[in-house]
Amino acid sequence: MSYRVQETAQVHESAEIGEGTSVWELAQIREQARLGADCVIGRGAYVGTGVWIGDNVKLQNYALVYEPARLADGVFVGPAAVLTNDRNPRAVTPDGGLKRADDWEAVGVDVAEGASIGARAVCVAPIRVGRWAMVAAGAVVTGDVPDHALVMGVPARRAGWVGRSGAKLEADPAEPGVWVCPQTGERYREADGRLAEEDRERRAG
Repeated sequence: MSYRVQETAQVHESAEIGEGTSVWELAQIREQARLGADCVIGRGAYVGTGVWIGDNVKLQNYALVYEPARLADGVFVGPAAVLTNDRNPRAVTPDGGLKRADDWEAVGVDVAEGASIGARAVCVAPIRVGRWAMVAAGAVVTGDVPDHALVMGVPARRAGWVGRSGAKLEADPAEPGVWVCPQTGERYREADGRLAEEDRERRAG
């Protein structure tokens, strides 16, 4: 076995677990879920049926990821964060009967490469959290989050930009619309409410 599962964890036999992944105590991995390589699934975390998780993903203790969520490579989900899957949650149908699986349509949260979801944040599906974005602890996200955006509050609103390091970007006083990472020196350019990685675009061109 090329991965590690603690004895008290529940991993369905149809789930796919990547090489080097660790599933810790009391975690639950449901049917047809797919976890990539070198992931860390913390104590009491939940991964729903058919959820797709990339490589190098960290789900901290008691994070809840409901189907049909998709988490790209390098995503971080903090302790007790929740990725929901129901637009109009009810326990019963309009006539009072208990809701069954075919009484509602599951919708998912799509978290792009390198993004981070803070502790106890709630992402209300269906939404997309963009590449390298950061959702602050305790935020309630009800709309799409742009790449590199820092969002916080209830409901969450953009409060700045972050680079790949996670540090909040600083405006370049000499060049309007340009933002700089104080840790790495990487430069980003803002246009039409979006942020692009200037240095990487130049290298790609």
